[in-house]
Amino acid sequence: MRLILLGPPGCGKGTQAKLLSRRLDLEHIGTGDLLRAAIRNTTPVGARARPFVDTGNLVPDDLVNELVAERFQRTDRPSRFVMDGYPRTLAQAHAFEQVLAQWKLPVESVILMNVSDAEITRRVTGRWSCPTPNCKATYHVENNPPRVAGVCDECGGRLIQRADDNVDTVRARLKVYHNDTSGLIPYYRQRGLLSEVEGSGSIEQIYASILGILQPQGG
Repeated sequence: MRLILLGPPGCGKGTQAKLLSRRLDLEHIGTGDLLRAAIRNTTPVGARARPFVDTGNLVPDDLVNELVAERFQRTDRPSRFVMDGYPRTLAQAHAFEQVLAQWKLPVESVILMNVSDAEITRRVTGRWSCPTPNCKATYHVENNPPRVAGVCDECGGRLIQRADDNVDTVRARLKVYHNDTSGLIPYYRQRGLLSEVEGSGSIEQIYASILGILQPQGG
């Protein structure tokens, strides 16, 4: 199975990608992980991408495409994988297809996780986390509140909220997402690769919906 997960920031792509990876023996490939590894290993692409990451800006398509291409040029390239949030634009999709064509590894399914902008805003702006290095517990003011407001259940540390987990930043991220995918989603739909699932509900409910799409294809 070669799968792409699409959806707005905060929809749960990463959570589902990890489950699919573990349960279906797929390699989980996220551009965030590739970027961090490239920066940590001081590769040429990592050095060029670092200024964008350090300032919180989106890394340009050409650098992201190069990172993904490098992963598939290695001798341990995966034949079964789930892409977490890549490709993000139509230009990235075309570049990715060229990379996969070299190794005869065509994408078999693209799943769009539908979550409303209002729900994404509620999820993201309600997130709090523990900054203690050995803890890093996460909470949500509605879905998973700490026993004492502002205090970590695990270590007693003072919880913090990421500086960019505010309404204005979330709305800006969503605007970028909708602009980026305005051509990408119809492209995969026209090719008969796109399926959609409701991204609200429990983690296991969403996973079951995804599995229901993949099973008829031999997933």
